Amino acid sequence: MKYSQIFTAALSMLGTPVLAAPSNFAGSNLYYAAGLTEDQQTTLFTGLQSAGVKVLRVWLDGQSGQPKGTAIQAYGSLEGDTPESWDDTVLNRYDDFMVNANKYGIKLLISIHSYNALSGNSDFYGKTYGTGDFYTSDQAKDQFKQRISHVLDHTNPSTNKKWSDSSEYIFAFEAQNEAMHDQENPSALTQWQCEMAEAIRGGLASNDTLVTTGGGAWLDNSLLDAYFTCDALDIVAAHAYGTGDFDTDKIKGYVQKATESGKKLIMQEWGACYFSSDNNRCDNTGALDSATRDSNLKKWYSSIAEAGIAPFYWQILPNEDPHSDWDYEVGIGGVNWDALKEASAGVNQTESAFDWSGYLL
Repeated sequence: MKYSQIFTAALSMLGTPVLAAPSNFAGSNLYYAAGLTEDQQTTLFTGLQSAGVKVLRVWLDGQSGQPKGTAIQAYGSLEGDTPESWDDTVLNRYDDFMVNANKYGIKLLISIHSYNALSGNSDFYGKTYGTGDFYTSDQAKDQFKQRISHVLDHTNPSTNKKWSDSSEYIFAFEAQNEAMHDQENPSALTQWQCEMAEAIRGGLASNDTLVTTGGGAWLDNSLLDAYFTCDALDIVAAHAYGTGDFDTDKIKGYVQKATESGKKLIMQEWGACYFSSDNNRCDNTGALDSATRDSNLKKWYSSIAEAGIAPFYWQILPNEDPHSDWDYEVGIGGVNWDALKEASAGVNQTESAFDWSGYLL
C-alpha cells in the first residue's frame, strides 16, 4: 500500500472527511449528427452510453449524402452565400437531438463553425475572406460575432430555453474547429480565438456552460501559450493523431500548465487508424490486423486518461464504418467496437486532473 493510501485510510478511521479525486470522463465526435434519423440516434446514444461517453461534440456545417456510410437527412449550412442568410435547419435538428441525448446522460459540445467549411468555401466566409483575412478583417469578425449571437439566442421549443441558457443539454461551445489550421499568423489566431471566446462568454446566461477552443492540427499547435492567459476560455482543447502525442508524460506537461493557469484540458480529437500506415497519416495501405488495432485503442485510451484528461474519440458511428481514407472511425457493433467500448467505459474509472462536477450529467 502506498503512503498516500495509508494516510487516507487513517483519516477515514479518525472520521476526518476525505475528498475523493475528481473523476475523468470519455467523449466522442460526430460532425454530421444533425442528419441522423430517430432510429440512428437511438443506435448512437445507446452505444455511446454503453461506452461511458458523457459528451458528444457536433458541428453546424451543412451535410448531405452518406458521410462515413451513414444515410443522413440532408441539411444546409447555418449561413449561406451572404451574411446572416440564416438556415436554421441545423439548429432545429439539434433542438430535439440534445433533448434525446440528455435521456442517455449525454451533453453536447457545439462547434459554431469549422475551418473545413472555411477552406472548402462552403459558405460566404470562405468565399469572401479565405483562410487568411477571415481572422484579421474587422468586418469578418463582426459578422462572425453575429453568427455566435444567432446561435446562442436560438430558442429550443422543446425546452422553451435559449441555447445560451441550456447547460442541462450543452456542455460547451467553441468558436471554430481547428481555427487557422496551418497557423500562418499565430498572433492573429490567438487574438481571434480569445475575442470570439469573449463573445461566446458574454452571450451565455451563466458559467455553467463552458467555453473551449476547437483544437489544432496536433498537440503542440493546439495548446498555444496565449490560450492559457485568455480569461474567457475555460478549456484548452488538444487534437492529436501522431502516436508521440499520446505519451502520458508529454500530456502531463500541458496538464500542469493548464492547472497553473486555472484552465481545463481535454483531448478533443484523437483516433487509432484502421489502416497499417502511420497513425497521423492514415492512408489506405491495407487494413491493420484487427487485434493490433484493438490493442492500440486500449493502449492509447489508457495513456491519455492516465494523464488526467478526457479523451474524445474521432469518431463513433451509428453504423459499420466503410473504411475510406483517413479512417479512424469505429462503428457501433462493428469491427473493433468491443475494444473501444471497453476502453472508453474504463476512462470513467480513472482520476481527472480537473473537476468536472456540475458540468456533466
